[in-house]
Amino acid sequence: MTKRLLMIDDDPDFVAGIKSILDSAGEFEVDVAYNPKDGLKALQTREYDLLLLDIMMGRGAEGVMIARKLRKDPKLREMPVLIITGMREQIAFLFPGEPIHPRFVEVDELVEKPVEPKLLLEKVKSLIKTAEARKVNP
Repeated sequence: MTKRLLMIDDDPDFVAGIKSILDSAGEFEVDVAYNPKDGLKALQTREYDLLLLDIMMGRGAEGVMIARKLRKDPKLREMPVLIITGMREQIAFLFPGEPIHPRFVEVDELVEKPVEPKLLLEKVKSLIKTAEARKVNP
């Protein structure tokens, strides 16, 4: 069954690259929003299995604002979030797969740009599978 993903990122070239990787897997339907406002609107109008989120957009770390809003929304907080960022140093996250600073923002997984296609697909599939397992066994 096709999984529906939403990608929120303001870099059209990067979006095109990631979208082609996901499309080539043949398992995903990928919607794209090029700014946080359109991204939030999409999240409120359609149901998604996973969100791919860029941190640095617009006037700064607007992706953080979206991730925080999701975690406060009872309908959206269970959706897995994969943060894709090139801003590792500025955000001081721990990589890879280390627990992310809990007071910063809750996300499920984080990968750095440029993203290796195989790693991207592994993370996406793994996050969706974990989220589905949580629904079955809450």
